[in-house]
Amino acid sequence: MKRQHYKFDPFTDLLFNILLGFTFLFFITILFINPITKLGNINMKAEYIITVDWEEGLADDIDLWVQDPNGEIVSYLKKDAGWLHLDRDDRGVLNDTVVINNKEVAYPINREVVTLRGIIPGEYTVNLYLYDHASASPVEAKVIIEKVNPSLKLVFINDVLMNTKDTELTITKFRLDSEGNFKSISSKNEVLTPYELNGY
Repeated sequence: MKRQHYKFDPFTDLLFNILLGFTFLFFITILFINPITKLGNINMKAEYIITVDWEEGLADDIDLWVQDPNGEIVSYLKKDAGWLHLDRDDRGVLNDTVVINNKEVAYPINREVVTLRGIIPGEYTVNLYLYDHASASPVEAKVIIEKVNPSLKLVFINDVLMNTKDTELTITKFRLDSEGNFKSISSKNEVLTPYELNGY
């Protein structure tokens, strides 16, 4: 049987090696490209949610102020403080519309929400401050504290009347242990705002 001998072509070999080199460089380049970050990938973990509600449609502005055991205070002046975050700052009728599909829709609910995203053992203070009082009569507000993790549980609820503009009231002080267990301890008035207020 006669053997076949193939003619060696250095040009083809050179082209093949160049192609192989470009392919290798292409894969190396892909490895060094930063991955595309996921837009809107926000950790919404919560341990407790503190909510204040008042009658919808009122122009009155009630602000929620919360202090953690480290002395960090969250409010409309500082929306992130340690593990505390002001999720919703309601200004009465001033921000009662939302845009859905390029259309303004009325959202008359008056509500402020503070989320506690982690556990710091110690004492917390929850205050209400009547920033703007447009009504002729006192404003009734409801403060609710709910434990979210591992399941939703109502741990505190209280109704309060806000009578005068620039009044600050301590609604409750509570304590969390290292496991995140809630214990309401007092509602002795304590000023969290930097203003000169009525009632103190």
